[in-house]
Amino acid sequence: MILFYRLTLCLVMLAPGILHAAQKSKNAKPNVIIIYTDDQGAIDLNCFGAKDLVTPNMDKLVGSGVKFTQFYGAPICSPSRAGLLTGKTPQRAGVGGNVSSMSDEAGMPTEQYTIAEMFKDAGYKTAQIGKWHLGQGKDKQPNAQGFDYSFGHLVGCIDNYSHFFYWEGPNRHDLYRNGEEVFYPGEYFPDLMVKEASAFFEENQSEPFFMYYAMNTPHYPYQGYPKWLEYYQDKGVEYPRDLYAAFVSTMDEEVGKLIAKLKELGLLENTIIVLQADNGYSTEERAHHGGGSAGVYRGSKFSLFEGGIRVPAAISWPGHLKEGEVRGQIAVNADWMPTLAEMCGIDLDTSDLDGKSLMPIIDNSKAESNHNAFCWKFGNSWAARNGDWKLLGHPFVNGEKFSAQDSLFLVNLVNDPGEQTNLAKQYPEKVKELEEQYAVWLTNNSTGKKEITDSDE
Repeated sequence: MILFYRLTLCLVMLAPGILHAAQKSKNAKPNVIIIYTDDQGAIDLNCFGAKDLVTPNMDKLVGSGVKFTQFYGAPICSPSRAGLLTGKTPQRAGVGGNVSSMSDEAGMPTEQYTIAEMFKDAGYKTAQIGKWHLGQGKDKQPNAQGFDYSFGHLVGCIDNYSHFFYWEGPNRHDLYRNGEEVFYPGEYFPDLMVKEASAFFEENQSEPFFMYYAMNTPHYPYQGYPKWLEYYQDKGVEYPRDLYAAFVSTMDEEVGKLIAKLKELGLLENTIIVLQADNGYSTEERAHHGGGSAGVYRGSKFSLFEGGIRVPAAISWPGHLKEGEVRGQIAVNADWMPTLAEMCGIDLDTSDLDGKSLMPIIDNSKAESNHNAFCWKFGNSWAARNGDWKLLGHPFVNGEKFSAQDSLFLVNLVNDPGEQTNLAKQYPEKVKELEEQYAVWLTNNSTGKKEITDSDE
């Protein structure tokens, strides 16, 4: 009888561990979270070169995996998000410019196969938390694009306390859960995002999940925690950098809360986390004409100079990827879809994608870039890159005027990372070569065909 009681006691004591082991076995596939920040400068994390910011949580996240120093999004919000979610160029994803807030017809076409649909087809629970900006019509919303659960705002930005969109047309409330309007007046939107994400983690911790965590920070309106604003003002940081910096440190704090929740639930070691900004920092009036920094890189949001499209990016998976690794190969946000498919063992047809798996580069710092040749287009401006050379057509930087002779602007990014000197006259053959590359790209993207790059030929 004594032996029976001892055995019973042992089983009771072991039960939590047995259940946890069974849970981990059931959830053998890794979870995936993409943290997408908004209008963040190219160097605006300490680990990417900033000297005046407090960003310990994102610095730790980047340091726990692989950091990319030549990573590209798009020059504005909607195209960048479309490229991320489809694995294609924004043009082929059907979103060449920002999606209008005034039309239910505008947005990413539902026939596009998204990364959320990829994970859902592979048995994952999927969630979108935060900013959408890819269509507000019912057929364009997150739940119609592969997400089981969604919470956030549908258009470009909101006030973080009232959750109203103030910047185009009549003022209107913009906060939805699974397509139904919800109201949390006075509650801080970044905190609401953490709360919603945490609940999703708790409810789905026994099965694999994919979360697209699209932050509304540090996009205007700059509404960081008062303690951070006081901190930067006490440090003598000048306006508008003080407002922007306070919002970045607030964002860092929110990312820290998200990661802490994963750790609390025992999920962190089995979770792949991607961190990336969508485009460069804003110089719009509503962003106080600046505050962010691209360091030596010229340009900002809306520009195809490096400051508009080169963004902070990293991937972490504790125990699976080496820590503190740095990669300088050219990479783009369309690469995440095939990369994550490979990492998670998902069979994905990549024949119609422009993105390519980054795993060879992640595994080997000396691997060749997937995109030795690449092109971008926004409005009348375009850019073609091949190796170290980059040609800009009709370049744009807010507040700068370009002469007719600079309508074609050639740079060598190794010798001139700030893109200050136009070499078009000195290297006419290189100009011709890159013009031809862009012409082919434009034709293919206009007809919806897969982009042709050197690595495809």
